[in-house]
Amino acid sequence: MVAHASVIGAIGGTPSVWLDRLCAAAGVEGRILAKMDYLNPGFSKKDRAALGILDAAASSGDLTSGQAVVELTSGNMGTGLAIICAVRGHPFVAVMSEGNSTERARMMRALGAEVVLVPQAPGGVPGQVTGADLALVETRAQEITTERGAFRADQFNHPGNAMAHETGTGPELWDDSDGSLTAFVDFAGSGGTYAGTIRALKARGDVRGYLLEPDGAAVLSGGAAAHPDHPIQGGGYAMPDLAHMAGAPVDGYLSVSGDAARQVARDLARVEGVFAGFSAGANAAAALDLLRGPEKGGTIGIVLCDSGLKYLSTDLWP
Repeated sequence: MVAHASVIGAIGGTPSVWLDRLCAAAGVEGRILAKMDYLNPGFSKKDRAALGILDAAASSGDLTSGQAVVELTSGNMGTGLAIICAVRGHPFVAVMSEGNSTERARMMRALGAEVVLVPQAPGGVPGQVTGADLALVETRAQEITTERGAFRADQFNHPGNAMAHETGTGPELWDDSDGSLTAFVDFAGSGGTYAGTIRALKARGDVRGYLLEPDGAAVLSGGAAAHPDHPIQGGGYAMPDLAHMAGAPVDGYLSVSGDAARQVARDLARVEGVFAGFSAGANAAAALDLLRGPEKGGTIGIVLCDSGLKYLSTDLWP
């Protein structure tokens, strides 16, 4: 084992685990390899993107010593940024919808972040953050960035997001599978994880990429946002134009219901001892569907995006 100079050195290099018990319980033919990114220091995959963005910004001079950092977040990116900013001496302001789980805001505050909560759009439901809610958060984040002369991390546009997964998550998944992956599926939030990971995987082998969205908000596949409210926090915002997806190869689109994501997240805990969150359940549910259909007998890679500890105040856990 290596002793790191700071907790930043512990970001990435997470283990992967075969979900053979889950596959057997579901009666599917094939395997799922899950990258356990909820074991990052901030308990989510967003630690990688946060580090990628801040490293790139510091190298380019866009982020200067002691400058404040501001970002829109559902909580996971904010936690990653809070950790890195604490170590490197940057004040950090997280701007988040009141619809996100309270654990996330409390964790960021514990890490020294200033958390600005933005009321949901009219008719908003706690635990269900829509694109309309996110638009309100974006407006407030822009205001604070200007007011404080801050660096805006801008996870939906900054190339450091996808690059962190192209240089980290994708190669790690491929190596952990001994080059056996036939497909990768990921729930769309900013699109950075999917875009970076699939580029890395396709550079190494014949791997098909599937983009996952919530039922009723599958706009990236050309559908309408008929039901943008869903419980899968951190993604599925019904945003048809994601900068990270420009030019990213997609071999197929899938959708998943909140109920399916919830149930498979619970199955992961009960069958595999994996205590992960809503989007991890969505990814695993989609992988099972692929093994029942076009990827029967294949080997599918997924990311377990964040920890189940971040959802104790929600209906994910009975």
